[in-house]
Amino acid sequence: MKASDLLVKCLEEEGIEYIFGVPGEENADFMMSLEQSDQIRFILTRHEQGAAFMAEIYGRLTGNPAGCLGTLGPGATNLITGVADSNMDRAPMLVLTGQGASTRLHKESHQVMDVVDMFSAVTKWATTIWHPSNIPEIVRKAVRLARSEKPGAVLIELPEDIAKLDATKIPLPVRKFRRSVPDPEILQQTYDRIKAAKTPIIIAGNGCIRRRASEQLRILCEKTGIGVMSTFMAKGCVDMDADYCLYTVGLGAKDIPVYAIEKADLIISIGYDMVEYHPKLWNDGNKTEVLHIDFQPTEIDENYNPKIEVVGDLAYALESLNKLVDEQGGFDHDFSSQKKMRALMGAELAQYKDDAGEGAIRPQKALWDAREVLGPNDILLSDVGAHKMWIARHYHCHEPNTCLIPNGFCSMGFALPGAISASLVFPERRVLSICGDGGFLMNVQEMETARRLNCNMTVMVWEDGGYGLISWKQEAEFDRSTDLAFNNPDWMQLAESFGWNGHLVTDASNLQAALEASFNESGPSLVVIPIDYNENKLLTKRLGEMTTPI
Repeated sequence: MKASDLLVKCLEEEGIEYIFGVPGEENADFMMSLEQSDQIRFILTRHEQGAAFMAEIYGRLTGNPAGCLGTLGPGATNLITGVADSNMDRAPMLVLTGQGASTRLHKESHQVMDVVDMFSAVTKWATTIWHPSNIPEIVRKAVRLARSEKPGAVLIELPEDIAKLDATKIPLPVRKFRRSVPDPEILQQTYDRIKAAKTPIIIAGNGCIRRRASEQLRILCEKTGIGVMSTFMAKGCVDMDADYCLYTVGLGAKDIPVYAIEKADLIISIGYDMVEYHPKLWNDGNKTEVLHIDFQPTEIDENYNPKIEVVGDLAYALESLNKLVDEQGGFDHDFSSQKKMRALMGAELAQYKDDAGEGAIRPQKALWDAREVLGPNDILLSDVGAHKMWIARHYHCHEPNTCLIPNGFCSMGFALPGAISASLVFPERRVLSICGDGGFLMNVQEMETARRLNCNMTVMVWEDGGYGLISWKQEAEFDRSTDLAFNNPDWMQLAESFGWNGHLVTDASNLQAALEASFNESGPSLVVIPIDYNENKLLTKRLGEMTTPI
């Protein structure tokens, strides 16, 4: 066999199921080899960025990497935004790029650039295959790195002449390892410190959406009653209906949940990524003691300097704490402020659920209806824009990994291709993507991919005719905004031209029924609503005037 055949066999050995992408001349041998695989499905996309987002969502939902593929030069540069998003949002991914022949990489040559160097800033590892005999080691290393905590992206580049060479090696067998576990003495110190606290609170981060970690976190909360606030990407780590669920933190403005943090005498951060919600926003001056529990030691920051760090497998650490609670007794804590905070936020979530009438629809109403039509295991994906802030604040979950928000790299254009991937992974679930009109049109070409694959999914576009989040931030700081307005297509003609079902909803009382209808239709559906972003200013004003509510 040739080198490209061996590369495919190694990917099969690793259990790779999907590769998304746009091939070029320099991938030709690899594509011919891939066509012979009865295990790996290649999904042709309409842009490499869409392919990267599809691979990212596969990784976030399964914990295993998928591939995204591009050719050399512009194919590789088109991939990089989605790759960076995956890497910073802790999703395992394999990036597969072609390259010119090794005989011309030392000089100025058509479409040739140093792809490995360019991707080194947005991956955990990036390398070139220079010899067919190295392929089994490279693939085994790449997949192990991509899956290891914290997960991320890895790049493998294959020059076109190397792909044609004879290969005599065979794939390395997959060997998985058990993560290191925390020291028992540190776990005892952790238990003692939590027991000594009067008003502890938990901030749960992205690490808590791992299934085993979420299960153990819920057990800990059931035993102790300690309340949990999740970051954007940790939604669903505890059930939204549980008394100890304190909803979500992460807005730049000081919101109701932050007041509960201020009442705490101990903040327990679990699986927390600083990239999501900087500690200066919730622990300025390091005034409240933090206890850190995560797969890795903490990032150094003057506002986040834990005295105790529990480093190791997160699920094991939480399970060990639960055993200590059983063996050494429970806790005597004061959760009165947390109960008040949950009640206040609960009232806000339901405030506009009965809105009706023609005209722009409030974000709160749109998200109430979305939650009503989606079951506990159904999936909502958020693009990036003003709607992301409303989803973070008003859409809550029963199960982990059922609300997917890009909040590390925060790239627009994420949610449409992401919904395609989610529908492939879980075809039996309802998949709803919420986009602004700006973000949706950034990867609008993937509407064709969704139709070709006959994906059962719904995209809801919030139309305001401009870049609403930028306008919101400019007006909050400068009391005015620059020109951020644009025009949109006729949405129903757009849907028809791509073979999608289409619904234009201008009466709030009809939205829930339209969403329900879209999920009962075959194939992809587009639901468009005019959004009332006057609520942005009203929320900013109210939060700015808020005094301690609990």
